[in-house]
Amino acid sequence: MRLVVVGGGIAGLACAHRAVELARERGLALELTLLEARGRLGGTIETEHADGFLVERGPDSFLSEKPWALALCRRLGLEGRLVGTDDRFRKTFVWFRGRLHPLPDGFQLLAPTRLGPLVASSLFSWPGKLRMALDLALPRGAPGRDESLGSFVRRRLGREALERVAQPLVAGIYTADPDDLSLAATMPRFLDLERSQRSVILGLWRAGRAAPGAASGSSGARWSLFVTLAGGMGELVDAVARRLPPGAVQLEQRAVSVERRGDGWRVERAGGGPLDADRVVVAAEAHAASRLLRYVDPPLAALLQAIRYASSATVSLGFRREDVPHPLDGFGFVVPRAEGRALLACTFSSVKYPGRAPDGHALLRCFLGGALDAGTLEADDAELIRRAREELRLALGVAAEPVLVRVVRHPSAMPQYAIGHLETVDAIERRLAGAPGLHLAGSAYRGVGIADCVRSGESAAERALLGAAAA
Repeated sequence: MRLVVVGGGIAGLACAHRAVELARERGLALELTLLEARGRLGGTIETEHADGFLVERGPDSFLSEKPWALALCRRLGLEGRLVGTDDRFRKTFVWFRGRLHPLPDGFQLLAPTRLGPLVASSLFSWPGKLRMALDLALPRGAPGRDESLGSFVRRRLGREALERVAQPLVAGIYTADPDDLSLAATMPRFLDLERSQRSVILGLWRAGRAAPGAASGSSGARWSLFVTLAGGMGELVDAVARRLPPGAVQLEQRAVSVERRGDGWRVERAGGGPLDADRVVVAAEAHAASRLLRYVDPPLAALLQAIRYASSATVSLGFRREDVPHPLDGFGFVVPRAEGRALLACTFSSVKYPGRAPDGHALLRCFLGGALDAGTLEADDAELIRRAREELRLALGVAAEPVLVRVVRHPSAMPQYAIGHLETVDAIERRLAGAPGLHLAGSAYRGVGIADCVRSGESAAERALLGAAAA
């Protein structure tokens, strides 16, 4: 079987790797080609080592409660390289009205689960706290419609819960506007809790009593909720690449179109000859997949083009630890949009994971841009650095010159799961059913995290090699 995978991000790599595993297990003859337009693999995943610092230019970790990335690491022999967060510093701050307020213990993304820390919190007003408690008495919402995450939080928990917690946390995950974001596509657990338990707070509390590890943010005795690799997420990319057949990976080979060719497919490359294939998996962004498939199926291309993307940037700054007055006793802080700041969030990278900065130093990573502040990325690197440093001065008291600076831009890299997203994905999958041998994978469809992308790529490989029933 001739399989062409378009895109060398983590979804494409997971697809190629799973295809090799399946071919070996089933005794299939596989001719694999992976095309990547850039000169390296990994997509947004990229790790840089510089002057004793470990700088993640993209994602710095994955969720252990979603099993697919963890299982891949185990099959790759990387389990001994996995490291979790330091639970001594399991704290997130919210920058509100000029100072950092700890997020109350037990607050799970959108809602509180513990009364004492909520009552004692300086982040919310007393009317705001009482409004959150009203969730315990509110009836269920009307079933059958896709509601925005913003509408859901406002309805169940009130404006303060949305503006001071949900919106900045969601911006840190999806770089999105919560009033545009589909709750069913992004955080269906909360929708399920309302349907099954009526009260979100009560449902979270009951779930915590049934599974104490989940309530504390742990996904088992061995791993914290967020997991990375000792040498950075780039280790995962390198390990997968080493498992692929010699010559399978073709870098700086941009696919320009995918066409039907008899019972199979043809992939045209810019500056290279065509590739004929029995199966094709397009593991690129939805807008790139739309361009590739515009002649194969125009309605499918239109559906893919409808998935919008947001852009963002990170500014990583290394400092001498003595130059950072803040104790850095947490994993970082998020910034509500209502504060009018340039920063979406800041991760204390050298606190969150070991080995991210040399002794006596600290590494801070600032996030800017996103759907609510797209104009930020029009600024040049010097201006982004200036804005990040100024806001770190206000938030953490850091006035010294950094010893390391890195700016990374991610243009049109984060899919926005708008209201109706799942219906769009269902329609895409129905169109694909009429194109046997063509498959899609990536963050645009049913999950944006690394674990979700691994699952998407592996499922595409299983459909391609074994048929839809196997996946």
